[in-house]
Amino acid sequence: MPWTAPGAPGAPPRLRAAVVGSPIGHSKSPLLHAAAYRALGIDCSYTAVEVAEADLTDFVAGVRRSDGWRGLSVTMPLKGGMARLVDHTTDPASVLGVVNTVVVEGHGADRVLTGHNTDVAGVANALAAAGVRRPERAAVLGGGGTAAAAVAGLARLGATEVTVLVRRPEAATGLATIGTALGIGVTVEPWGGAGRALAESDVVISTLPPRAADALCPFRDGFRTDGTLLDVAYDPWPSALAADWQRAGGTIVPGLDMLLHQAVEQVRLFFPDIGQDSATVLNVMCDAVGAPRH
Repeated sequence: MPWTAPGAPGAPPRLRAAVVGSPIGHSKSPLLHAAAYRALGIDCSYTAVEVAEADLTDFVAGVRRSDGWRGLSVTMPLKGGMARLVDHTTDPASVLGVVNTVVVEGHGADRVLTGHNTDVAGVANALAAAGVRRPERAAVLGGGGTAAAAVAGLARLGATEVTVLVRRPEAATGLATIGTALGIGVTVEPWGGAGRALAESDVVISTLPPRAADALCPFRDGFRTDGTLLDVAYDPWPSALAADWQRAGGTIVPGLDMLLHQAVEQVRLFFPDIGQDSATVLNVMCDAVGAPRH
């Protein structure tokens, strides 16, 4: 839906938040946040707003001029651009150069926008919930902003080495720099090494769009694994990649789990003054989208 200022002229602005990106119609974030706000007794609207890359600067300027904003969830393709438009970033967003969460504080000319990255917590917590502890050999498919968060999430879990597989390795060299800053070794390789990397990894994270991995990472005949795959593309689920991984004996973690865990962090950041039990918030979000409770 297009963004419009709510409320009658002169009326106190209602608190509001939104998820922004393009395309945005598929987003489950409005369901997740609405469920959390109801459970916490927070009177705040949360909508999905279609914002193209070319319109992001104007949109952020509108947020700065308007009262009532508490926060923004940021999805593709705006995460890198948003990092350049906020006033401050916190770690790990500062290291990654990628923002998926914006907290709005202050009023009028004193309004401040702070960028965070909760995708890192989403990756780490989703994998931890699936039993992953200190992965020894990890691989990431894709080289964009979500891949950077995946590397950071693996570092948070204690991984020391990760192989990143991309179409054009020269376009993903920044991930090695990010890895150095995070204390994790990053090797960037072309797709041709995907079969070997998957066979050797105990944790794999696919950050590719839906169906993009279907033909890119073929399994060798007789491939078997006891590793864990997190596929951030949760619709359709299971993806072809996830279904093959599960048939080979591995554990699969849907991207919806990552979305749920990062959304819990977003609610905490938007409303830090309200006492929150993370497990309760996570479970009401699970109920909202028909996911199993954690």
